[in-house]
Amino acid sequence: MSPDYPPRVELARTPTPLYLLQRFSSELGGPRIWVKRDDLTGFGLSGNKVRKLEFCLAEALAQGCDTLLTCGGVQSNHCRATAVAARQLGLDVHLVLRTDEAPSRDGNLFIDQLLGASISYISKARYAAGTGTIYQRLIDDYASRGHKVYPMPVGASDEVGLWGYIAASEELQGDFSRLGIAPQHIVCATGSGGTQGGLTLGAKLFGLAARVWGVAVCDDAAYFEQKIGADIEAWRARYHYECGENPDSIDTNVSIATIDGYVGPGYGRATAEVFELITRLARLEGLLLDPIYTGKAFHGMVEEIRSGQRFEGADDIVFIHTGGFFASYAQRQHFELSDGTLAD
Repeated sequence: MSPDYPPRVELARTPTPLYLLQRFSSELGGPRIWVKRDDLTGFGLSGNKVRKLEFCLAEALAQGCDTLLTCGGVQSNHCRATAVAARQLGLDVHLVLRTDEAPSRDGNLFIDQLLGASISYISKARYAAGTGTIYQRLIDDYASRGHKVYPMPVGASDEVGLWGYIAASEELQGDFSRLGIAPQHIVCATGSGGTQGGLTLGAKLFGLAARVWGVAVCDDAAYFEQKIGADIEAWRARYHYECGENPDSIDTNVSIATIDGYVGPGYGRATAEVFELITRLARLEGLLLDPIYTGKAFHGMVEEIRSGQRFEGADDIVFIHTGGFFASYAQRQHFELSDGTLAD
């Protein structure tokens, strides 16, 4: 069954390609790894965030808002994507960025500043205590100057943002039919839960015979079960949509599957093995991952395949490339790369 989508603003260049990583799959020795290139959504290389923003920004415009407000880490892909979207739609944007250090004008932060986003920096401890008070102060300040703010949570991961990857699931349904494949698993990085939640709902709605897994880049499986479960319940309550064999309890029909244990030193920090894998994929497949999201998630998926823990017997696995390569520039010192030589 296909849901009735709420209004959306056309921002992403879709459908994005789905293709086989033939050389890497051969090197791995199976299963076949397919990559959904959502890093190619266009729109300033904004990756998966654009799919969510299509629905969030449509709501912002419908409410007559002229300023977008959101938050994230100092190298947040979502914040950068929101800043790009705001400027393309003629809106203002205010970002609340988490950092305990004097930020370097690099990676995503450079793009934020290039776009002229208003930025408030807060400590990690203050961020962890919640952004509600900060948001309200900013909303009131903008209102006093005649502006109306549309606030979004980190990653645009709420019941509105879920629609982005519900729609992407319908796109995957067409991809699988076109390619004649029936993947047993779909894997994505999960940091705020919106992509994993949308895919989980979408797989149910469109009858994809694949289990959706989020590889945690922060927090743990228990956190994502609670967070995504709450987002799905809010989605169901707001849109009154029913699916599954038991339409009165969508939460019991959707299984939230998260792989943890691959966070490494912490959010935004990766192990040497992740940087090595990113380098290997770049040279073997021309595929560019990042050390915060996709590199960690791909590493976790590969380790699970090698251990036989979760993907044993699978023929085809789809990895959702959610983008984010700009953040790699801010961590380029961690890559083991050789310099060229001066030609005679």
